[in-house]
Amino acid sequence: MMDGSTQVHVRNAALVADALAGLTADAKTLSPKWLYDHHGSALFEEITRLPEYYPTRTEAGILHANADALAGLVPQGGALVELGSGASVKTRTLLDASGHMGAYVPIDISRDFLFETAEGLRATYPALDIVPVVADFTAPVSLPAALTELPKVAFFPGSTIGNLTPEGAQALLSGVRAWAGIEAFILGADMVKDTQTLVAAYDDAQGVTAEFITNILRRLNREAEADFDLAAFDYRATWNAALTRIDMELVSNRDQRVRVAGHSIDFAAGEPIHISAARKYTPDSLAALAGAAGWDVRHRHVDAAERFSVAVLTPKA
Repeated sequence: MMDGSTQVHVRNAALVADALAGLTADAKTLSPKWLYDHHGSALFEEITRLPEYYPTRTEAGILHANADALAGLVPQGGALVELGSGASVKTRTLLDASGHMGAYVPIDISRDFLFETAEGLRATYPALDIVPVVADFTAPVSLPAALTELPKVAFFPGSTIGNLTPEGAQALLSGVRAWAGIEAFILGADMVKDTQTLVAAYDDAQGVTAEFITNILRRLNREAEADFDLAAFDYRATWNAALTRIDMELVSNRDQRVRVAGHSIDFAAGEPIHISAARKYTPDSLAALAGAAGWDVRHRHVDAAERFSVAVLTPKA
């Protein structure tokens, strides 16, 4: 409920609209895309270096071992287009393996972090055209006109595909399949494995992941005139076997009322806010997802234990 006499000034209308829709639903949610402000992006990069978080180092090993083959998917003068680029750490493995690319197009929702990263890349790769695009990759992305006709390869590492709903993942793959000049899609996907390893990866001993997820409340306080007491919410990560995913939630540890942009939202003790999910795949479920979106799985590069997969997708004829 919003008090008619209350005048609220918010910095991010899209964040507010999304948050209110999620927090007033029967099962409270917040979209994980709002985790990635400047601080959140930096926290996520810290997570990728944690000992429990095996996906980053495992995928990095796969990329290094197969860098020439993966970079070679980009035609001469073509563009490598990365969705949710972050600090572009893994991408450097492919850029280092190739001097033939014409452009690298990092796409990210965090504008300041994206532009800082792009400047660093220009210094490292002066002969490469670095074209940052500020966009939410979960929605249709418009590439700069100058890149429209270039042959291009999409790059989506980190198993970020697992953070999307099945419908969202298929929509993303279908959207990229519709790009002019698309020749391949390099897709990182984490695989189903033992529960202990999975949960530890998303609930580290140092509490960095908890801080990362809780940062979304801090952002709401800053940008949406909210008054969340961060100490009144506990982080919880659980394995959902039925949906083959890790669920990440913030759980209210008491009965409380929170204000968001002039609206009052009640929480019962023990009530969760679902923030993010990390879906894990099998070879069959990954192939089914790709096929439904118009792609064939041409090859899967994996580590020795097959914990992680870097799949090469090509457009169906």
